[in-house]
Amino acid sequence: MNTEFLITSLIVVLIPGTGVLYTVSTGLTKGWRASIFAAFGCTAGIIPHLVASVFGMAAILHTSAVAFQILKFLGVLYLAYLAWEMWKDSGRIKLDNNYSEKKYWKIAVRAFLINILNPKLSIFFLAFLPQFVPTDTQNPIPDMLYLSAAFMLMTLIVFIGYGILANQVRLYVSQSPKIVQGIQRVFSGLFVAIGFKLATMER
Repeated sequence: MNTEFLITSLIVVLIPGTGVLYTVSTGLTKGWRASIFAAFGCTAGIIPHLVASVFGMAAILHTSAVAFQILKFLGVLYLAYLAWEMWKDSGRIKLDNNYSEKKYWKIAVRAFLINILNPKLSIFFLAFLPQFVPTDTQNPIPDMLYLSAAFMLMTLIVFIGYGILANQVRLYVSQSPKIVQGIQRVFSGLFVAIGFKLATMER
């Protein structure tokens, strides 16, 4: 495995983005188990983008303004929905972690949609992965699939770590409803900010 790829990927994964934001907010408000489902959902959400990049389908998003704008619009709407849900539930936090399996999977699906509706991910991987494929490789697909698997594993591990750390913070702030409300409203505002940034992005 290319050391440069591992270091670069780790930096990319550690940088707070929408997936990290959702995983951390889930860990803070719903506990560590819920944050793990969020981490799995976010990781699963990058699979289609990786596959599209490996097989060149991401070029469609890069060349088709209509396809890009549609996916971007859906992503902005979804982030606005998450912001509203976070704002509406601000101040509510429980420490019993008695969530049903259905609710956990709902968290995972939400996390999945966050990444699947971000058109920039496909274009990012299309530009990122080929840089670490040996130039003398006759068939780059196996190498890109291997790199993709490593990137996904790293994403999952880092996101789980973020969620567990958020849960530890949750144990301290849960005794103050005002602090909890403030944190949740900050996350709500961050979702709006990311949605605005996505809305203003060009291909």
